[in-house]
Amino acid sequence: MLCLVTDRRVRPVVEQCREAVGAGVDMIQVRERDLDGGRLASLVTELVRLTRGTGTRVLVNDRLDVALACRADGVHLRGDSIPPGPARSIAPAGFLIGRSVHHEAEAKAVAPDVDYLIAGTVFPTSSKPGLTECLGVEGLARICRSVSVPVLAIGGMTPDRLADVATAGAAGVAAIGLFATGNRPLADVVADARTAWARERSV
Repeated sequence: MLCLVTDRRVRPVVEQCREAVGAGVDMIQVRERDLDGGRLASLVTELVRLTRGTGTRVLVNDRLDVALACRADGVHLRGDSIPPGPARSIAPAGFLIGRSVHHEAEAKAVAPDVDYLIAGTVFPTSSKPGLTECLGVEGLARICRSVSVPVLAIGGMTPDRLADVATAGAAGVAAIGLFATGNRPLADVVADARTAWARERSV
């Protein structure tokens, strides 16, 4: 599972997401925290329009109200957000609910009510320059072993780290920078990531 996390400061969102759909990215998490509800809803509505009928699903970071109003495919909840159980109770059938986790106990507590987890921060990352403690591969592996739902790794994801993340048991990655590089076509980045997981499954 590959989840592109948006950041319009890095790359224009609609342009990037159009390319992501063509490249076969599984999920787009719209994480534009500084947008007010109206502007966020307009952006999500446009992305939902772009992705309908494709294999790419749109999730809204934290804003369950916007996700439901815009008929997005799901919501990704922060650790300090509404608990996933109550969110599930008001969501329609097939609506995806994910949650960010930072340690094993937290993952085990919320796993029964979510479709997937995003675990991090795994490696040092420029998006969180003040962070001094990271999960690392071992911490990621412990979380993956503790739950039955898919776990995506986030934080410092680079092509050379994907094999280690796959070996740790993660189902995939969520990332900003990995998918925002202007040096390579996004389709090539996605293909490399798929290859890393294919190799792990063949071992």
